[in-house]
This record gives sequence, C-alpha cells and structure tokens, in this order.
Amino acid sequence: MTATATTSAIRLVPGNVVPALTVDTLSGNAWNLAEQKPRNYTMVVFYRGLHCPLCAEYLKQLNSKLNPFNDLGIEVIAISGDTREKAATSAETWGVNDLTLGYGLTRETMQQWGLYVSKGAFDDEPAYFNEPGLFLIGPDGVLSFASVNNAPYGRTDLDTLLGGLDYVLNHDYPVRGTEV
Repeated sequence: MTATATTSAIRLVPGNVVPALTVDTLSGNAWNLAEQKPRNYTMVVFYRGLHCPLCAEYLKQLNSKLNPFNDLGIEVIAISGDTREKAATSAETWGVNDLTLGYGLTRETMQQWGLYVSKGAFDDEPAYFNEPGLFLIGPDGVLSFASVNNAPYGRTDLDTLLGGLDYVLNHDYPVRGTEV
C-alpha cells in the first residue's frame, strides 16, 4: 500500500456555528439540531454503528451517565450512518434505550462535520461509515468542544468530560481552540 498526502478534510472550529444536522431517530421523529434548546449544550456523539463493539461499550457508558449530563443542562444524542433496523438492534442488544439514537447519517454530512470516514474492510462493516466524534454545541448553534477520532479507541472519557463541564459552567470558562 502506498500512502499519499491528502489535505481536503474539514475541521470545525470552536466559537463558530456548526453545520446543519437533521437525522431520523428511533422514536420515529426527525431530530434537528437547530430546533434544540438545551439549558447549556447539545452533545452530539457520532458512533461507528452496530458492527463496532467499542461503540457498544461507549454508548452503554453514555447511557448510564445521561442523568449527570442532564443535570448540567446537556441534552445528548448519538448518531450513526446505520439503517433504522441496525440502530434499533443496537439500542436493544446494547441496552441503551434511554439514549436518543439517530440513524441514516450520510457520507456528505459525515464530511461536513469533519468526521473521519472509513471504507468497510470486513464482512460486518458497511461500505462506508464515520469514525467517532463528540461535539458540544450551545443553544445558539456555536461549537464549544470538539473531539474527533480516526479509530474507535481513544475517545473522550465521559467522567473527565463531566468534571470539566461542571468546572466550565460554574467558572465562566471561555471556549478554547478558537484561533486558526
């Protein structure tokens, strides 16, 4: 395999408005980021899909921490490019029924959000899927925090995130990483 340099990736910059985002959810309703009115943030967690055992563990942890996030005024959604059927299977087999799951993320939207996109390499993987990402967006649509991974490991630790957000919200901490 020969490596070539590619520099076409999009990077979302904190302090700026994020791209539009609308997905279908397992509840049967469309979820639109622009319509969200959290007290502090909307947390969008992009996960790879049903084929990923590390996603299962991460979403189980996230599901168990929904109350602390809600207590901080943070509403949470997890989204993948999976079909409705695969997303429903994930919710059921992973036991994450309290977590809002969005599905049907398009490759174009993955790229607009600066997510890494992988080509399926194994029989259980889709043709293309996004790698993990976690974003905190204020009620005004402005990005406050971004964490993007090119593989399923090395994700943002949820306990560390909760502690940091508690500090940020109680000390008027500024958004970081705004300079390009």
